[in-house]
Amino acid sequence: MSIHLDQPADVREGEQLDTDKLGEYLRTHLPDASGPLVVEQFPSGFSNLTYLLKLGDQELVLRRPPFGNRVKSAHDMGREYRVLSQLSGVYDLVPQPLVYCEDETVLGAPFYVMQRCQGVILRSPKQQKYDLDAATLRGLGESFVDNLAALHAIDFAAAGLGDLGKPEGFIERQVGGWTKRYQQARTDDFPEMENIAGWLVDHLPPSSGVSLIHNDFKFDNLVLDPQDLTKIIAVLDWEMCTLGDPLLDLGVSLSYWVQEDDEPALKEFIAGPTNLPGNLTRREIVRRYEEVTGRDTSGILFHYCFGLFKLAVIVQQIYFRYAEGHTRDPRFAGLNRAVESLGVAALHVADRGEMI
Repeated sequence: MSIHLDQPADVREGEQLDTDKLGEYLRTHLPDASGPLVVEQFPSGFSNLTYLLKLGDQELVLRRPPFGNRVKSAHDMGREYRVLSQLSGVYDLVPQPLVYCEDETVLGAPFYVMQRCQGVILRSPKQQKYDLDAATLRGLGESFVDNLAALHAIDFAAAGLGDLGKPEGFIERQVGGWTKRYQQARTDDFPEMENIAGWLVDHLPPSSGVSLIHNDFKFDNLVLDPQDLTKIIAVLDWEMCTLGDPLLDLGVSLSYWVQEDDEPALKEFIAGPTNLPGNLTRREIVRRYEEVTGRDTSGILFHYCFGLFKLAVIVQQIYFRYAEGHTRDPRFAGLNRAVESLGVAALHVADRGEMI
């Protein structure tokens, strides 16, 4: 089995940090912080930027919004820091937050610093080659579902997060909000996106309940134990965490869970080894989630279609930043075609009336 710990790389052009100002800030606000500051960047991810900070003998992780960000509500560093701070006392799988800075004179945007969680992150097959046996993959898939169910079972009020969101009318607001985001970031004419947005409005389901939801629970946001890859030791990227319908959270996870028999367009979005032999299928994920939680998942088709639509909008927002010249990351150059592919896939699922 050939698996390596997640490692940073050189900082991308145009995404450098002011190490003088940052180093001064950290030495002032972190206890026992001393020594020279070296900054590297974790190259994966398409939204908030994540850096490794080597400060003397310490290794820390910094998160900040993307450069050229125009959707500030989607990159609220203070909110993400608060979620980590509140959850750290009741949920063992969050990195320990250390300091939040809202002074934009330091890095040009708010940011926060947290502990580094050393482990394995399974990313797209385009970035990693996998050598995982079927038993490991099945155990990992089961752990994936069980940990999502455990997150949904958290007593969010006791954790001090009872005011994190507005659960009433959550699904309708999500459909309307993501449709608006798409319209604001639109660069091309993709009728499939307009059509699936209309389908979602026409098929709004009743709420399945209220829980704390991650909103981006997928393999490349999970840190695995290097000694046991079926064990999740940390969950990352809490920027979209809120209170809402847990089945919508499951639907978002399913939108990243690509199978070998899927159409080629979907295979562009494999966030880990979901399509390798031994792993759970989407149907098996839904079945296990229902068994663990006791929730009725019979209406999951809507939530899966929404997940595909939401993923398309996120990709569109990223492409918009590239088209406007706010980032030069070459990974973003062809993302507009990915938006179309996801819209087509969502419509196919809706028309077929079942999630295969």
